[in-house]
Amino acid sequence: MNTLGERIRTLRKQKKLTLEALAGDQLTKGMLSLIENNKANPSMESLSYIAERLGVESAELLEETDRQELRDVLKTAEQLFSVGFDKLTDEHEQILSLIEPYVEKLAQGYEAARLLDIYSRTLYYEKKDGWQELLEKAADIYDQLNIIQRFGSVGIFRSTVKFSEHHYDEALAVLLKERSETEARNGFIDPLTRLDFDYFEAILHYAVGNADEAIRVMNEGIEFSKEKQVFYRIDHLYRLAIFQAMMNDDVEAMDYYERKLSLYGEFADDEEAVLFAKYTKVHYLTSYKRAYQDAWELINAYYVEYDLNKTQSPYLFMEKGKALYGLGKYEEALSCFDQVVIADYIHHPFDLSIFYEKDAYAALCHLASGNEAEALRCIDIAVKNISTMPRTPYKDFIMETYELIHGQ
Repeated sequence: MNTLGERIRTLRKQKKLTLEALAGDQLTKGMLSLIENNKANPSMESLSYIAERLGVESAELLEETDRQELRDVLKTAEQLFSVGFDKLTDEHEQILSLIEPYVEKLAQGYEAARLLDIYSRTLYYEKKDGWQELLEKAADIYDQLNIIQRFGSVGIFRSTVKFSEHHYDEALAVLLKERSETEARNGFIDPLTRLDFDYFEAILHYAVGNADEAIRVMNEGIEFSKEKQVFYRIDHLYRLAIFQAMMNDDVEAMDYYERKLSLYGEFADDEEAVLFAKYTKVHYLTSYKRAYQDAWELINAYYVEYDLNKTQSPYLFMEKGKALYGLGKYEEALSCFDQVVIADYIHHPFDLSIFYEKDAYAALCHLASGNEAEALRCIDIAVKNISTMPRTPYKDFIMETYELIHGQ
């Protein structure tokens, strides 16, 4: 890390000033040389004079880590932090090694706050202690700087910690408290932060079974997005709307939001959004209509259209397995279900319930193949997993399958 003298010399050279030019009429060239070589310490008056002539604040010179150095570290940290959870290798270890030497010196400015923010979240993801205090410090700096979006993001993260532990009621309570405090503290919330809160509040209302509140918040978010012409989070809100329409068997609304999501995906060149819209068509056929032949035809068409042969998505394996079960191809279906791995970052009850169906379908495959013992084992796993989830069509299917198998 640069010393005070080194920072002064670096800035002087960046400004293309000689020692004499920077010294001016209040310092000697010799004294300034001693300061730059760390052989003398300037008085506060001299430091203010030097800072003024360099065009910076005295505080910036006094920082043990200069602002540009922090910007460079932050740029690298942001790149590492942006890697998706499904593509992570050793990025978290790199982040901790990169930021750790600076942690004790991060006290002011956006760069310091954001580095503390990234570092504390990474500590949490790596299950290391001390992240709460550092996250609080980051929030305090954001608050002082009135950076509402980042401050609100910290509050949302506190809620997602409870969410990832499957304490859904606590997660919602934390989020509502953080939202209320953010709104009260700042008086105005920028559109991006507002949409973040709308999205996370909607998914948490769904998680605890408050469908009416979830729909209200979701619709408010969609209308606000349209009104302000800010389409941040709109794809996620459309996804929620599709699933709500699906669970209500509202085909008209489902088709409407699927079209909206597809149009967004094409406009934004977001293939994931387009594929999600296609996935929901298949999912509706398998989980809601049990139209397995139609689903299988769609799956095969999408494989060709979107070149999905190398795709390892657990959602895709689920749909293939269900369709194959419906077509009586039980061994192939079981092979698909064996490849369904629930990622560590999946926590919402809807997503978990979708995946918990795999054991119910596997049980039906074994039952149809005459393996009653394995059918009983699989359906008992499904019931155990689904027991703490709110009621959904997926939970109903699992419980109906349980009654069927145990009845036989």
